[in-house]
Amino acid sequence: MKLFTADDPEARSADLLAGNIEQLKSLFPEAFTEGKIDFEVLRQLLGGTVEEREEKYGLNWHGKRKARQLALTPSTGTLRPCPEESVEWDSTQHLMIEGDNLEVLKLLQKSYSGKVKLIYIDPPYNTGKDFVYPDNFRDNIENYLELTGQVEGGRKISSNTEASGRFHTDWLNMMYPRLKLARNLLRDDGVILVSSDEMEADNLKNICDDIFGFENFVERIVWKNKYGSGALTKGFANVHEYIIVYSKEPIQDISAPLDDEQRAAYRLQDEKFEYRGGYLTQPLATTSKDPRPNLVYPIFYNGQEIWPEKQWVWAKERFEEAYKNNEIVINESEGKFSVRTKQYLRDENGIERLGKPLSIMNGPFNQEGTRDIATLFPEKIFSFPKPMALLKYFVALIFNGDKSKEGIYLDFFAGSGTTGHAVMAQNAIDGGTRRYILVQLPEPLDPENKDQKVAANFCDQHGKPRTIAEITKERLRRAAKKIKEENPRFHGDLGFRVFKLDSSNIRTWEPDPHDLEASLFNSIEHLKADRSEADILYELLLKLGLDLCVPVEKRTFAGKAVHSVGGGVLLVCLATLVTREEVEPLAQGIVAWHGELAPARDTTCVFRDSAFADDVAKTNLAAILQQHGLEIIRSL
Repeated sequence: MKLFTADDPEARSADLLAGNIEQLKSLFPEAFTEGKIDFEVLRQLLGGTVEEREEKYGLNWHGKRKARQLALTPSTGTLRPCPEESVEWDSTQHLMIEGDNLEVLKLLQKSYSGKVKLIYIDPPYNTGKDFVYPDNFRDNIENYLELTGQVEGGRKISSNTEASGRFHTDWLNMMYPRLKLARNLLRDDGVILVSSDEMEADNLKNICDDIFGFENFVERIVWKNKYGSGALTKGFANVHEYIIVYSKEPIQDISAPLDDEQRAAYRLQDEKFEYRGGYLTQPLATTSKDPRPNLVYPIFYNGQEIWPEKQWVWAKERFEEAYKNNEIVINESEGKFSVRTKQYLRDENGIERLGKPLSIMNGPFNQEGTRDIATLFPEKIFSFPKPMALLKYFVALIFNGDKSKEGIYLDFFAGSGTTGHAVMAQNAIDGGTRRYILVQLPEPLDPENKDQKVAANFCDQHGKPRTIAEITKERLRRAAKKIKEENPRFHGDLGFRVFKLDSSNIRTWEPDPHDLEASLFNSIEHLKADRSEADILYELLLKLGLDLCVPVEKRTFAGKAVHSVGGGVLLVCLATLVTREEVEPLAQGIVAWHGELAPARDTTCVFRDSAFADDVAKTNLAAILQQHGLEIIRSL
């Protein structure tokens, strides 16, 4: 029975550096000597693809190497479950995670790598007033707990001003490792959208070129988000922001639902209106295609022949079928004929057609985001939230023809929770089963700050900590209630599970030089005394790469609670005492349950190491389980 320790790879988030080296070794085994990379051999194997020059194109800044290394450093933290702050904990598939998004992204690597369909983030714009998180390379978990006031000492959260001397550098150092980790979470057909204003738009595109590859740049959307500007504006009225779009692999096609303006264009009606909606017309003649003889033929109308200037869009057979179905419109004006085809709003099955997303978006406007919040809270509780209509539009985009209304949507700068609200609202509209994962730092709210005073007072009135994360959770609760009231027939997921970032449940060896006897005594128990079974169970899920919303069942054998995770992929017993007499009935109960579950992959069994009365009890339990095919047995 192998013991989990704080230094085990399984006790940490995914080791991305080790994974990269293993991939390199599988491709170029001859470039490795005694476990080290021989770069001279690697250069020879790569031939002319190696850039030898010292000066090369790309964005460089002070700290880039460290930022890249920071993304590769595993986290030793965990996510602790908070059912009491959640909604519909037992059934929901949505996640709201409170914590530093760098550490959270690391912790999500094993469970969600290659599984996220779309990422949208609205990071700090670096205006000089925005919070920029000061990462700590040595111990980011301790750094996070200090900054958020959960432990004493350490630095304080502050804005990133130009007086700091590293205005752009600090912002780039914050963004680079987070985007690097985010890329790993995307599916191969996944897409990331990042909001930005003029201040960092160029730098953002450059680091995205570096991380995602220039060939995976999709678009820089210009989003007109304001109606105009104030009378005191002296220069151009700035009424837009940017949304930078990249994919993990090259995108072949993008479609979008029609907006109200596009839908209104289908205003003409005929006998098919009831089930196909209105229509507009498109010219049948074209001059843009390569010459094709089968597209050149006469159309007979009122005893006259109509010939195209070059050719028609359709072959003759398709035209005749459309003409028979009253889907051709022919008009004559001053002796000239116009032949046009009817394009209906909906197809023969009643499904509305799609459009193409535009690189310039005229709205939705910022005021709509403020109104979204106003429908949920009595006062202006959050400044400059993104309009929900914007996020619903992105959530409904169709990439590479995938019309499935499912997948994971991630926002690791969650703010007021607009992305989560939009996912639930879009599911209510089209019956989708999309999931969201939101990550928000519990950034303190200052009641002395005029922009934060209302939110801080709200938290005080409701007995909640003064943090932005509390506003995020409350918005999700109220949004879910409103969606249900407006869509009583919708029975989809309107809950969310809350998790909070913390240090690992597994003790590290930290001896007290003034009391070594107590240190040795404490080291007998490998798990922290203030942690619950649920804390430990969900750390196991994370570190073993299981979904945080995977089903968990519970049964009791020999008076000991046993948890089955993911249909028996993980079986966990965290009882504090297992005697020799209890070993047989406990093991046989686990074996029988495992037989019922019949999991599709190998099962890992985990027990509390200090629970066994002696080594005989531990050895006997392991032997019984192994006799019945349960080979992977670990202790904590």
